[in-house]
Amino acid sequence: MSSAPMDPPTSRSSVGRRTVLGAAAAAATGSALSGLSSPASAASAAPTAPKTPRALPGGGDLGPNVIVFDPSTAGIQAKLDEVFRRQESAQFGTGRFALLFKPGTYHGLNAQLGFYTSIAGLGLSPDDTTINGDVTVDAGWFNGNATQNFWRSAENLALVPVNGTNRWAVAQAAPFRRMHVRGGLNLAPNGYGWASGGYIADSRIDGQVAPYSQQQWYTRDSSVGGWANAVWNMVFSGVVGAPAQSFPNPPYTTLDTTPVSREKPFLYLNGSEYRVFLPEKRTNARGVTWGNGTPRGTSLPLSQFYVAKPGVSAATLNQALAEGLHLLLTPGIYHLDQTVQVNRAGTVVLGLGYATLIPDNGVTALKVADVDGVRLAGFLIDAGPVNSATLLEVGPRGATRDHSANPTTVQDVFIRIGGAGAGKATTSMVVNSRHTIVDHTWVWRADHGTGVGWETNRADYGVVVNGDDVLATGLFVEHFNKYDVQWFGQRGRTIFFQNEKAYDAPNQAAIQNGSLRGYAAYKVGDSVTSHEGWGLGSYCYYNVDPTIVQHHGFAAPNTPGVKFHHLLVVSLGGQGQYARVINDIGAPTSGTSTVPSTVVSYP
Repeated sequence: MSSAPMDPPTSRSSVGRRTVLGAAAAAATGSALSGLSSPASAASAAPTAPKTPRALPGGGDLGPNVIVFDPSTAGIQAKLDEVFRRQESAQFGTGRFALLFKPGTYHGLNAQLGFYTSIAGLGLSPDDTTINGDVTVDAGWFNGNATQNFWRSAENLALVPVNGTNRWAVAQAAPFRRMHVRGGLNLAPNGYGWASGGYIADSRIDGQVAPYSQQQWYTRDSSVGGWANAVWNMVFSGVVGAPAQSFPNPPYTTLDTTPVSREKPFLYLNGSEYRVFLPEKRTNARGVTWGNGTPRGTSLPLSQFYVAKPGVSAATLNQALAEGLHLLLTPGIYHLDQTVQVNRAGTVVLGLGYATLIPDNGVTALKVADVDGVRLAGFLIDAGPVNSATLLEVGPRGATRDHSANPTTVQDVFIRIGGAGAGKATTSMVVNSRHTIVDHTWVWRADHGTGVGWETNRADYGVVVNGDDVLATGLFVEHFNKYDVQWFGQRGRTIFFQNEKAYDAPNQAAIQNGSLRGYAAYKVGDSVTSHEGWGLGSYCYYNVDPTIVQHHGFAAPNTPGVKFHHLLVVSLGGQGQYARVINDIGAPTSGTSTVPSTVVSYP
C-alpha cells in the first residue's frame, strides 16, 4: 500500500549543518593478523595465479582502524560507542573504520554507525555471525534529517533486533549487503524526518521493510517479508516478496530477476586464516546467494594481496600489482601522485572502511586495462585540488574485447568532487570495457561542505559509458555542471537511477545547452540504437536562481530499440522547474508542489 510521507521530502540542504568533527582515527585499537603468507589451497585458487610476491613496504596486518571482535572480547559495546562518538557527525572528517566480527553469537549490542564506518561479519554466510541486538543508523546528529547519512555500510551479519525492527535510516553510499534481519527493517529516522536513500542487495529481511519517508530505494536479489509504502521511486529486481509492479501509483518498479549480477568480494575467516571470497556471476538472478549453504565462488588467501596502509605511495601500489598481487586497502586516506594501473585479468581491489584515494596532481586515480574479471569494490575516490580529466577509467578508450563470461564489476565505489575540500574533475567515471557491471555507485559533485561553488568544484560530467553491453544496477549521480550521465555504448541497461541537478547554477544562461534549457540528467547518445532503463528519477532544486527551467530530465534518440520504463522528474519545493520528462514528452512539474511528473513508458 502506498502512503505519502508524514512530511514532504526535500533536498539535502546544507542549512543548519553541524560543524564536522574531523577527528583523527589513530587511537583505535586493532587486531594484528598473523599467518598472512600461507599458500592458497588447490580448491580455491585465484582466477589468475599471481607471481610469487617479494617483500614490499607496508602490509603485514590490517592496521589500527580495522577492529576485530570475537564473542569473548571484553568491552565490545564501549569500543563501538567510542568509534561512533568520533564518526557520528564527522561528515568530511579523516577517520575511517572497519568493525569486523568473527563467527559466533553476540548479545546485547547496539552498533550505531557514523560516517566512514563499515561493520561486517567474518563468516561465509551471514548466519555464521549473529548479533542479538541492532546495527543502527539514525539522524540525531542532524536534527532528525537523514538525507546526509552517507558513507557507511553493513555486510554479512545476522541481526535479531531488540524490539523486533532494526533502524537503517541512510542516504546515498550506504549499502546494506548480505544481511539477514530476523525481524523488520525501518529505513526512516526516529521521528520520520526526511530521508533519501538507498540500496539493499543479497539480503533477507524476515519481516517487513518500512521505508516511510524514504524518497527512493533500490533492492536487488534479496528476500523481504513485505514492503510497507512508497514515496517517489521504489525499484526491485530479483526480490522474493517484492510488491507487484504498479508505477506510478504506487511507484513500484518490479523486475522478476536481475539480468546479470555478481556479489561484492568480502573478507572472511577460514579457521584462523583470513581470505577474500569472490562470488560467482549469476544470470537472471533472484533471491540471496547464501540461502542454501556455502555460496558459490572462489577464494583467495591474504598472502596474494598487498595489504596497503595510508601513506603508501602509488608507485608501491603499482609495484604490487605488477608483481601479480591484489590490493586490500585498509581504512584511511591515500594520496596519489600517479595513476594506479590495474592491468592483470582477475585482479581484486578491495577497500575496507571507506579507504579513500585522492589524486593530488591532476592524474586519474585508477585505470583498468581491457581485461577479464577485475573487481573494484568498497572504496571512495575524492577529487584533488588540481583538475583531473577523469577519476576512474574502466578500460581504455576504444576497448572492444568481449567480457560477457567474466565481466569487470564496480561495486560500492563512490566518487566525490568537493565537500571535504576543493576538488575538480572534468569527468568522474568513464566505462569503456564491454559487459562491465556497475553495481551501486554514488558519483557526487558536492552541494555542501567546503570547497563548494559553481566553479570551485567544477565537474562537468558524472558517468560516461562508451562500452557496449554495460549494466548499471543502482546508479546514483548528482549535481554535475553539465550532463550527469552520458551513455554512448550499445545495448546498455540501467535498473534504478537517482539524480539531482546541480543546485548552484547561478542563472539560466549558465546551463544553456545550445537551443535547450539545461543538460539532461541522463542522456543516451544520438547514435545509440539499443538501450533500456527501469525506474529512473531526476530532481531539481535550483536554490540560487529558483526561476531556472530545466527542459527535461532525460534525453534519448527516438528509435524503437531505446526504451525506458517508469521515469519521473520532481521539482523540490518549486525551486526551479522541469518543462518535460524525456525529450518533449511528459507534463511539466507544477509550481511549488513537490509532486512527480511521470512517464510510464518511452517511446
